[in-house]
Amino acid sequence: MALHLTIDPTSATAPYEQVRGQIAEQARSGRLPVGHRLPTVRGLAAELGLAANTVAKAYRALEADGVIETRGRAGTFVAAAGDAASRAAAEAAQSYARHVRRLGLDHDAALTTAREALRAVYD
Repeated sequence: MALHLTIDPTSATAPYEQVRGQIAEQARSGRLPVGHRLPTVRGLAAELGLAANTVAKAYRALEADGVIETRGRAGTFVAAAGDAASRAAAEAAQSYARHVRRLGLDHDAALTTAREALRAVYD
């Protein structure tokens, strides 16, 4: 499997976010299998015609999301993202639930707010 990314310079989406989103989607779909070694930051930046800092920012975001993992000099690899993503989502949901309860929202209002936020992002 090879990493295939396309950067649209006319897009309103920042280049780092385009890189992050495409790698995350390919990892989630299995097109990039767990353990697949990703190009170096500099290598991918040169390939895409981007600044190294742009690719580094995307890699940092992907690592924070548990999609990739850096193993020092060995390189950067696709992580077992499903588990990490599920854990991170559960932690975020718990944090949200505690926060809205402290704000005094009832169960139905909290669910409505969460649904509206999800709809805004996913639709």
